[in-house]
Amino acid sequence: MTSPASHAVPHIIATRQIPEEAYRLLARTGKVHQPPGIETWPPEKLKSILKTAVALICFPGDRIDEEIIASGPRLKVIACGSASFGNVDTSYAQACGIWVTNTPDIMTDATADLAFGLLLSAARHIVAADRFLRQGNFRGWDYFLFHGVQLSGKVLGIVGMGRIGQAVAERAKGFGLKILYSNRMKLTAERERELGARYVSFGQLLRRSDFISLHVPLTSTTHHLIGTPQLEVMKKGAILINTSRGGVVSEKALAWALKTGRIAAAGLDVYEQETSLERELLDLDNVILLPHIGSATEEARRETAMAVVRDVLSVLRGKRPRHPVVVPEKP
Repeated sequence: MTSPASHAVPHIIATRQIPEEAYRLLARTGKVHQPPGIETWPPEKLKSILKTAVALICFPGDRIDEEIIASGPRLKVIACGSASFGNVDTSYAQACGIWVTNTPDIMTDATADLAFGLLLSAARHIVAADRFLRQGNFRGWDYFLFHGVQLSGKVLGIVGMGRIGQAVAERAKGFGLKILYSNRMKLTAERERELGARYVSFGQLLRRSDFISLHVPLTSTTHHLIGTPQLEVMKKGAILINTSRGGVVSEKALAWALKTGRIAAAGLDVYEQETSLERELLDLDNVILLPHIGSATEEARRETAMAVVRDVLSVLRGKRPRHPVVVPEKP
């Protein structure tokens, strides 16, 4: 796919603004187009500017489907600024001879930190207590005010023991938590000893855990992995944390479980519909709702942008990118 002379300078499209350092690095190679504000490009605008593009940088929430990809006949690479890439039609990209890359390792610590922060906040009513004080309700120390539960000695069930799940387990050790996990494959005996983690079935984990943290990808088998049947077998005082993918949890079922006291609390950073979550959840005090900030640290976001840029530049220079998830059929 040779560009005409008028397109000798490569056009690189970013669906959202990227850090200045990453922008300057890309600008040495080509003309970089990014939205003027914090919002992403509207689909029609994106399709229009992709006509001359050789690279597309996208992020979670950007739907890069067949129609979008087809609008970029010169595309050589679609670089995802996240570990997940389910928002990209990878099969079509592969058939079109387009590389697809991701950033698999960078967000582990940031997301694990947030998951544990949600767990602590839900267990100790930190958000509700802060709101209580700000509203002028604090009248001094009270024996019964905001009783929570301490973590030491309790059981943390980790669903999905990949990089982030293991990072959460490492943090849990310091708080004296007993760790159960379920996963497609068992860890090695040595790694289980290092983490102090014990492999159990998913059903056992649900029944025995005081806290449950989800760290699985969204697939046809994990969609609504936590629904009414699963919530019904969890401990009555259990706390559920989800920093993985919104579709892993049925929000309607979760709202029911929180409203009726079937479980004690929940902490969510992701939702079935990114900006339109179950209305009932907004009215409940026993759920913490965050705006998808699992990777929102200066360190993680900077390194994500730089990793994306490095892979884009590798492809444009005719080299193999460092983190390919799709190798094109006809590169």
